[in-house]
Amino acid sequence: MDFRFGNGFDVHKFGSGNFILLCGIKIPFSKSLIGHSDADVGLHSLTDAILGAIGKGDIGTHFPPTDSKWKNKDSTFFLKHAEKIMKSQRYIISNIDITFICEFPRINLYSDKMKTKLCSILGIDSSQISIKGTTTEGLGFTGREEGIACLTTIGLKST
Repeated sequence: MDFRFGNGFDVHKFGSGNFILLCGIKIPFSKSLIGHSDADVGLHSLTDAILGAIGKGDIGTHFPPTDSKWKNKDSTFFLKHAEKIMKSQRYIISNIDITFICEFPRINLYSDKMKTKLCSILGIDSSQISIKGTTTEGLGFTGREEGIACLTTIGLKST
C-alpha cells in the first residue's frame, strides 16, 4: 500500500461584509474574506493539500486568479476537481487535519457543521476529519484580526 501526505496553506484578508465562508459553511461575522473566488480559506487549503500529496501543484496552478472565469467561484468546485484527480490516481483519503489560525470567529462553534459539510462533499466519515482553531495570541496579521490563515494536512492511501 502506498501512502501520501500533503500540506495546504491559505490566507485571506478581511474586508467589509457580514459573513465568511469556512469549509463551505456560511458563518455570520462582522466582516467578510476577500479573494478572487469565494475566499474560503478552509477549502483552498484542503484543495492544496490534496494536490500536493499527489504531486499536482496547487490551486493557483489549476485555477489561476488571473483568469476571470474563476471570479467568485464556489470553492467546492476546486475541491471536487482535486478529488477527481486524486481518485484517478487511485488514492483515497485516510484523514484530514485542518487548523484555522484566527482570533475570531471561534472555530469550535462551527467545526461540527464544517465536518458534516466536508463529509457530504467528499463522501468520507467524520472520524476521518479534525477541524480546530488556534490564535496567535494577538501577534501578526491574524492576531490583529486582519484576516484568517488555514493549514491543512492530509493523508492518502492507495486503493
